[in-house]
Amino acid sequence: MANSKVTDFSLPTSGGGTFKLSDHKGKIVVLYFYPKDSTPGCTTEGIDFTALHDQFIKANAVVVGVSRDSVKSHDNFCAKHGFPFVLISDTEEKLCAQFEVMKMKNMYGKQVRGIERSTFIIGADGKLANEWRGVKVAGHAQAVLDCVQTLA
Repeated sequence: MANSKVTDFSLPTSGGGTFKLSDHKGKIVVLYFYPKDSTPGCTTEGIDFTALHDQFIKANAVVVGVSRDSVKSHDNFCAKHGFPFVLISDTEEKLCAQFEVMKMKNMYGKQVRGIERSTFIIGADGKLANEWRGVKVAGHAQAVLDCVQTLA
């Protein structure tokens, strides 16, 4: 998938907005997919991206989180943790399908279908510049920032 053009998409976000990829042409877009609002790993990941947010902005990057949660759930999650970026609500799994992040996972001994924690960097040219799948949260936001800074 690397270096391939990313198909435009438009989905609702926290704060009552809409995120349309083509509206961010000329910017680097960091799309991070996470399983569920207000869970420990997802909260830590959001806080880590928040801590580095100013540096992402300086590197001409837009950070956006994506999960299958509702806009209302996203609004509560953002308000509770003060996230400076929007969260995309992908309740119909359109973006999840586009980036192939839905996987069967083991949860307490049961097979469940959910989002595999993954991050994608879309370059200013609209092409996929990098991707991480099966992400471990610790140190991930910094690794993404390091990559973004090489593109800026």
